[in-house]
Amino acid sequence: MNEFFRRASILLVLALCMQGCASPRQMLLSGVADALAAQGRADEDDLLLARDAAPFYLKLSESLLLQTPGHISLAESVAGGFTQYAYAFVAFEADRIESSDSRAAQRMRERAARLYERAHRHAMAALEQAQPGLRASLAKGPAGVRIPSAQVGLAYWAAASWAAAISLSKDRPDAVADLPLAVALAQAAHAADPGHGQGALASLLGTLEASRPGGTRAQAMTYFDQALARAGRTRAAVYVAMAEALAQTSGDRAAFERWLQLALEPPTAGDAGVTDLSTRVMTERARWLLASIDDLF
Repeated sequence: MNEFFRRASILLVLALCMQGCASPRQMLLSGVADALAAQGRADEDDLLLARDAAPFYLKLSESLLLQTPGHISLAESVAGGFTQYAYAFVAFEADRIESSDSRAAQRMRERAARLYERAHRHAMAALEQAQPGLRASLAKGPAGVRIPSAQVGLAYWAAASWAAAISLSKDRPDAVADLPLAVALAQAAHAADPGHGQGALASLLGTLEASRPGGTRAQAMTYFDQALARAGRTRAAVYVAMAEALAQTSGDRAAFERWLQLALEPPTAGDAGVTDLSTRVMTERARWLLASIDDLF
């Protein structure tokens, strides 16, 4: 356990024990929340270290979020943490073992869906606290929803985790029926900040556009082009998303292979030496998809 986590644990215990002093206790909780939120945004390019450290960090952050439910940046960190953990270390592993143990893969996907739903609950709870009635407003489409700039990141993770949970719950009509709401939330966030996350939000919309009923390939490509124009270190994630959302679903093997090869290209001069968890995961996924291409087409 590194020094940050040791100090955060001590601070959390002290904060939870300060039952008689509400104001100092709240100040301490807020300070720890700020520290955990900042830690959640820090880069980590060692997948094994990230996997092993994540459960402690997520449980600690989640416990603190319950004490400070209005802390937007901590809610964003928690929702993002659960979503990334579910994708990188549960759902991806399920894909890898599908051919050798389909039952274990299904159990892992069910777990990933629960983690995505957990991320979504935390994100939506914070958004609803900031904007009561937000979910109901989403039923009217993105035009009736305004996402402040400070909440765009939280809205992104709310929409991403929501869509991911839906993708693993296709046998549940009630879950699938929420897809238009997830799309509306992502669109509202995009209207507030089209370039959020170095194109990550635009890339999410590209995937959603390609998968939603009535969505078009042309509009999906428009979103992906926006994502690539903004992408720095996120370029690998955008190309993998394009390969899976557009090429694989249409049976275009040549485009699938071309985009995955682009995902594996070394970073440009401006991004040299810049790596993070997402890049590591997406390049690993690109390699795995290329190795599995004969099974996918």
